[in-house]
Amino acid sequence: MEYTADEFVRLKFRVEFRGLPEGFYVLRRVPQRRKNRKERSKGQKGRYGGFFTTINFKLSRNLFLSYDGAMSNDLFDSIDGQQETVYTVSELNREARYLLEDNFPSILVEGELSNIAMPASGHWYFTLKDENAQVRCAMFRGRNQFVKIKPREGMQIQLKAKLSLYEGRGDYQLIVDRMSPLGEGALRIAFEALKNKLHAEGLFDEDCKQEVPGMPKHIGVITSPTGAAIRDIVSVLKRRFPAIQVTILPVPVQGTEAAPAMVRAIQLANKKQGVLQDLDVLIIGRGGGSLEDLWAFNDEKLARAIFASELPVVSAVGHEVDFTIADFVADMRAATPSAAAELLSPDQEEFIALFQAYQTQFRSLLTDKVKQGRQALQWLRKRIKHPGRRLQEQAQRVDGLELKLRREFHYSLSQRRHEIRALSQQLLQHSPHSLIREQRQENSYLYSRLQKAIQQHLHNLRLQLGDMGHALNNLSPLNILSRGYSMTYNEKDQLLTRSNIIKKGEKIRTRLHQGELISIVDQVNNKPE
Repeated sequence: MEYTADEFVRLKFRVEFRGLPEGFYVLRRVPQRRKNRKERSKGQKGRYGGFFTTINFKLSRNLFLSYDGAMSNDLFDSIDGQQETVYTVSELNREARYLLEDNFPSILVEGELSNIAMPASGHWYFTLKDENAQVRCAMFRGRNQFVKIKPREGMQIQLKAKLSLYEGRGDYQLIVDRMSPLGEGALRIAFEALKNKLHAEGLFDEDCKQEVPGMPKHIGVITSPTGAAIRDIVSVLKRRFPAIQVTILPVPVQGTEAAPAMVRAIQLANKKQGVLQDLDVLIIGRGGGSLEDLWAFNDEKLARAIFASELPVVSAVGHEVDFTIADFVADMRAATPSAAAELLSPDQEEFIALFQAYQTQFRSLLTDKVKQGRQALQWLRKRIKHPGRRLQEQAQRVDGLELKLRREFHYSLSQRRHEIRALSQQLLQHSPHSLIREQRQENSYLYSRLQKAIQQHLHNLRLQLGDMGHALNNLSPLNILSRGYSMTYNEKDQLLTRSNIIKKGEKIRTRLHQGELISIVDQVNNKPE
């Protein structure tokens, strides 16, 4: 009976081995990356999807055999004995690594840090242990640069990692993707749960986000009045475009009171009363910190208040690597508070340079326009002449054209005459009379040659006929008979060339040069052959 891969949860794919008795299907855990590397040639060929792959055929713990009848141990022994595979140490370690990497996705592991090593390459190597066991770990430079804590001996941490094996030593190890202090994991779970919930409700949809003004006149900043964030924002705005008005809505940005205070500030700004009546956009944010420090910006009520705001909201929380729920809900995310101020403010130096360029361009255009007007005026002045002078000029022009016409006519007539003379000479040179005369002479010559050739050929034929007649006469039997020879025939007109074919008393006929003789044989003398 046939089983699909869905019926075997722990199997990567189904392989059908050819040559087995009907009803047998062999299934083996084979890493998917086998199809992307050179495989061992020993083994049977199986089918996975639309392609064929070769795997090592060996019955072991990783190989399952299903049969719709009774199973025979002899079959297992015979198959195992025929397909035994010998591995090198490198191949064995590689197979073990593939098995670990393909069967264990990213996992979370908790434990205590020890044996921390940070070489010049930037990679981190350490051991994660508990009271009963330990495991080697590696965190490469591309990932550890995002870690906000400094690892210390004895620190309790939580890792997100993948299982692997270092082939060179055969060491089992963890390749770490993320590191956080123990206790941050619960916050991460709550963060992901709220993120998925709000995403499903559509609070992160791009279609729901408002357009942020490119050059606002009045910016509201919701942050701590004593924090570094407001100082960075004010400093950037003062440097880039001091004409923008800034109003601070002071709130705590950390602790249990932070989220409700920021919700109230957003609602107050949207009422647009008093000094807030001409607000164009809101910035909500703070400086960087740990996940616990930024937790107020992951509040569900705050997220819904940002989504409901009629004013565009720019989220500027933490550093570039920090992401909060407020970042996903806001109409625009800035990596830092300084970046938010730069995104909302044009550069005054660029404006000044642009105005100066416009001024230079305007002056250049105005100067060119005046110059073109003067040139046009001078040209019109030159065109205005006395009518009598214009008539004289036109009369001179007509006379000049008449003379030119006559010259052209005479020149054209002379050219045509010259061409006619040249064509006449060519016609005389190519006249057919001389050619006809030459052809007639050649025909007369060829005719005379033909007559001579025919006469000579007839003469040769007559000579050949005489020779052949003479030769025929020489070969004629009658000519031989004229020299005294004769030919003798029996009664059956058979020419007699031997005496033993005639008998005594038979009639014979002898042919002479002139006439015949009829005789009866009286005696036959036979000579031995």
